[in-house]
Amino acid sequence: MLSILTPLAPFSDIVILIVRIIMGVIMIYYGYPKIINLKSNAEDFVKMGFKPGIFWGTIVAFVEFFGGIAVIIGMYMWLAVALFGFEMIMGTIWKITKTEKPFTDWSYDLLLLAIALMLFITGPGFYVLAGF
Repeated sequence: MLSILTPLAPFSDIVILIVRIIMGVIMIYYGYPKIINLKSNAEDFVKMGFKPGIFWGTIVAFVEFFGGIAVIIGMYMWLAVALFGFEMIMGTIWKITKTEKPFTDWSYDLLLLAIALMLFITGPGFYVLAGF
């Protein structure tokens, strides 16, 4: 009965791997510019109202860049996606309350939050380089 409802269930580990790679690449993509220019990133965080900017900007840069790598290889993935989820919640709240941006500007954060929650619940799956 279960196989009728979920015919692709035997491929779940492959799907989880694909989702991990997609999320990891996205986070590395956004984290890389922050990591290579921490000073400029800190200034951006101060402009957004996060003080001290060097503290918050550096944390976000490291979470995004190194967390993206962790998600791809499966090492400490649960920690990385928990931090991603927290970052996406904070980003969504900030965009709604401080900038009054429209839904189209913060819906992306909600999608990344949903992916992070899914990976947090399912775990890294079978295909990992390091299962921590």
